[in-house]
Amino acid sequence: MTGIPPLVSFITPRPTPAPPSDRASRADRFRLYELAVQNPSAEVDFVDRTFRMLRCRGARLLREDFCGTGAVCGEWVRRRKTNRAWGLDLDAEVLDWGRRHNIQTLTEAQRARVELIQTDVLAAATPAPEIVLAMNFSYWLLRTRGAMLRYFQRVHALLPDDGVFFLDAYGGYDAFRVMTEERRISDPEAGDFTYVWDQALYDPITGRLVCHIHFRFDDGSSLERAFSYDWRLWTLPEIRELLREAGFSRILVYWQGWDENDQPDGHFVPVESGEPDAGWIAYLTAEK
Repeated sequence: MTGIPPLVSFITPRPTPAPPSDRASRADRFRLYELAVQNPSAEVDFVDRTFRMLRCRGARLLREDFCGTGAVCGEWVRRRKTNRAWGLDLDAEVLDWGRRHNIQTLTEAQRARVELIQTDVLAAATPAPEIVLAMNFSYWLLRTRGAMLRYFQRVHALLPDDGVFFLDAYGGYDAFRVMTEERRISDPEAGDFTYVWDQALYDPITGRLVCHIHFRFDDGSSLERAFSYDWRLWTLPEIRELLREAGFSRILVYWQGWDENDQPDGHFVPVESGEPDAGWIAYLTAEK
């Protein structure tokens, strides 16, 4: 038989690509974030204990604004059979991850008491909670005084008369610098990795603060800019003044203590004044 053989017979099949071997390619950035940044159990301990101290009773209904993966919502409904939670965030990807990895791990009864909602906190409509949370400094994406005041006013209007608004903040003279900070994390499943907090830009005129989170691994691979934030660096006096203007009657600041090795001890207590440290983290409560 003569003729030109089919062209395909001259083509060498391309080998199937090997799966990525470096850790960064296999890493789950949301899981790494939870390991490096969040401690839902400790946060719910603080919120639960502080609400009881302020109101002489326990709370059942919680709304977590800028909720991310909804880890705190999940922890809240685990605590008591009467607890309910709503988590609000604009990012569909992070909410979907949270539903799969945090909400689906709950029991059926617990899942019935939590809802993650993709929405803007400035326009959200939810049942009235006793507690509203704005944690991990995420409310700092509201970079103008007008936007922040509107948000605080909406929270004030939503809460019942004995409701409490919980926020966090950070500062210190290092907060106004371009700098990086590294911390080593170990986890049985995710393995060892380095969490890098990168303050890449600060503008003293506008207060604009651009930060990134990087994750770096022992094999030399890395997830650069796994998360990025374009915030305003709000100071405690500014936050407290805006909360008062929004109608809150009492605002308390909870300062973290230090252990014998000069390390943060994780215990936050209400204070009238703070220390001018290089870096600090504080909680705030605003009572209606």
